[in-house]
Amino acid sequence: MKKIEKRAIMCLLLAFLLLVGVGVFSYRYVAYGDDWASYEGNRDVYADGDLSKGRLFDTNGTLLMQNTPDGIVYNDNAAIRSAMMHITGDRDNNITTGANRAFTDELIGYDLINGVYSLNNDGEDVTVTLDANICVAAYEALGGRNGTVGVYNYETGDIICMVSAPTYDPTSPPASPEEGSYMNMFTSATFVPGSIFKLVTAAAAIENLDDAYTWTIDCTGSVSYGGDYAVTDLSAHGVVDLEKALEVSCNCYFGQLAEKLGPGLLEKYVEKAGLMSSYDINGIKTAEGTFDFPDGGMNLAWTGIGQWEDMVNPCAMMVYMGAIANGGEAVYPNLIEPTSFMDSVKAKLPFFGTESKTKRMIDETTAASLSDMMANNVVSHYGSENFPGLSVCAKTGTAEVGSGKKPHAWFAGFLDDPSNPYAFIVMVENGGYGADAAGSVANQVLQAIVNR
Repeated sequence: MKKIEKRAIMCLLLAFLLLVGVGVFSYRYVAYGDDWASYEGNRDVYADGDLSKGRLFDTNGTLLMQNTPDGIVYNDNAAIRSAMMHITGDRDNNITTGANRAFTDELIGYDLINGVYSLNNDGEDVTVTLDANICVAAYEALGGRNGTVGVYNYETGDIICMVSAPTYDPTSPPASPEEGSYMNMFTSATFVPGSIFKLVTAAAAIENLDDAYTWTIDCTGSVSYGGDYAVTDLSAHGVVDLEKALEVSCNCYFGQLAEKLGPGLLEKYVEKAGLMSSYDINGIKTAEGTFDFPDGGMNLAWTGIGQWEDMVNPCAMMVYMGAIANGGEAVYPNLIEPTSFMDSVKAKLPFFGTESKTKRMIDETTAASLSDMMANNVVSHYGSENFPGLSVCAKTGTAEVGSGKKPHAWFAGFLDDPSNPYAFIVMVENGGYGADAAGSVANQVLQAIVNR
């Protein structure tokens, strides 16, 4: 009888260990199965260390690149190849946002049931939301200057333009690519924002100060902080309130407004705006912005202006523009179109773990006020004639980056147009003044979008 009991206990123990083993394996299979399948030693997926399966298309069905056992085959058009290199990748896989690094699972057709097996063994066709024609328009609008352009649909989250420069034609790479060629500035870099950040300071004021709309200063062009220390403007603006200060981008006003708000409120609204967070765009993680919030004085003033230690990611700022356009909540950005009916369903159902919208960044009434002021910026200051036929709401930025260097030029905003619900960000590195350098790029890209 004791032998039977011992054997029964042993069998139960072995059964328990078997269940634990199956559980551990199942967990690891679900969690890491894609890594196992995409391991470079898998000859069914790789040839000579390079991915040999899968094709990448733009939203119009244009072939961007195709993996073959003999290497990558790119689009025939040189402009498309250069404009899209930070999504197609280069042949040596130096670009982290390139499809063969970012979308490996999708290209090889991996799923939990079939692994990488398919009837034709060619991998999968992956369609990105990007429009190659719009990306080429952005690439050409940059005109050989370094920088980035991003545009996304603030109702659906689809990114239709993502261009970063410097870049090159991946079919004929230079012997020594320009520094920064491998970096996707839109997703992977941070920059001093300059005056586009004043939209965040304005939002904090609207929601926390009773006199936000009526508080004025008499701008003389400079606010002294003792000795040679001062917050300055290019010229005196006279008496300005919030709307006028945003229109003329008055540093003196927003510096004193930042002091009035204090570091705690500024930090709270930077966090709410998502500017210190990272977005996961189909596996591509955006860079987190970094900020410092001094207790007061000149450095806090410059923080509220978009200088001091402020660093923002272009994609994150574009999403914030989408929040202003969308009543205070932004739609998460997306780069891959659903490949099946179930993918479409999952994208719309939050219990699958794919929330479609961010947490509320600003109140709906605040978003409406900022939208009105950004529209006024264009009409009263930047010139509607520079954006013919477009209902643009925008803010420029001229970000100082050190002595001897031209400032970065920014232009951020959205189209107030139900048929073209697009938010955008343009940054021209060392481009000079925002409206002149970045505004003209934005106009060319937006014209290409509404007229496509």
